[in-house]
Amino acid sequence: MQETELLVRSNLGLLLFFFLFHTEVYSQVYPDERVDYLLKTGISHIVNQDYKSAEELFNSLNKEFPKLPLGKIYLAANRIAEAYDYAEDFDEEFILNSLEEAKEESEELIDSDNENIWYHYFFALAEGYTAYFHAINESWFTALSTGINAISEFDKILALDEKFYEAYIAIGTFDYWKSRKMEFMDWLPFGNDSRKIGIDRLKVAIDSSNYNSYLAINSLIWIYIDQKRFEDAIKVSAKALNEFPESRTFKWGKARAYEEIDPSKAIVLYVEILNSYPVLKNGNYKNEITLKHIIAQQYVKLGDKKNALKYCNDILSIKNIPEKTADEIAERLERVKSLKKELTEEN
Repeated sequence: MQETELLVRSNLGLLLFFFLFHTEVYSQVYPDERVDYLLKTGISHIVNQDYKSAEELFNSLNKEFPKLPLGKIYLAANRIAEAYDYAEDFDEEFILNSLEEAKEESEELIDSDNENIWYHYFFALAEGYTAYFHAINESWFTALSTGINAISEFDKILALDEKFYEAYIAIGTFDYWKSRKMEFMDWLPFGNDSRKIGIDRLKVAIDSSNYNSYLAINSLIWIYIDQKRFEDAIKVSAKALNEFPESRTFKWGKARAYEEIDPSKAIVLYVEILNSYPVLKNGNYKNEITLKHIIAQQYVKLGDKKNALKYCNDILSIKNIPEKTADEIAERLERVKSLKKELTEEN
């Protein structure tokens, strides 16, 4: 996988799971048992890629607790997760409207009780999903501004309760990637490398949070990959897969790490991901082409030109690719053609 693909998968994947798992405070849960049940169960369905069941539960949450913004937040989150997973177009109007309503409701709750940590959490969550959505649509300025707002709100949460460890996950992830992207400015007087601080905060969150520790684990997977600590990435991904063995996202992180130390194991994982998608879910072929290209690259590393060429031919034999998809993956298709040419000329 090329560096650009790593950055997309790491940054967008981290953002998604960063906001997906924030529903508990250390050993605490939301004080209403019904809300807690709907959140936990719905989030588990998202992680297990059962988006229909997740939507049903979050609709129930929204209807049963109309004064809480959580239902709207997670209905938007579920739509984002499903579209991202299947490489489909986003329902932008529904997503942004839901998140905007959630933010307005959160602000009203904060005005009514500024000391209530949950109300600040609701706003941070809604703002964070908004930032994530703008990022995947490459509206970078808007994504940055809303992302900073979300982090600022998590800072307020820590001011209210320094043991709100889920905020450690948010801020720790932000600390690492902020420094990582700005490392070229470390020579400046105001340069501040907070990557180690970010990792330490994530480790604290893993030890101190409840099921939200899987979020911190997912963050660490991609941070370790970025640091070329591939064995560490594999170890932490195994922990997440023990809980969610069919999760494509956790498998993807593990497979990416194995690319660097054992491509044959990476191939097994990528094939599992490929085969896990429902047949003809959307017919845009984007996931199929992407995964088969990555698999072909792993076979090249193993010196297995026959199988590498097979996967290239599989991709190039696909007919009736939608025009929009063809435009989006045009650069990848050119790389597949180039790889096929190299393999053919070598034989």
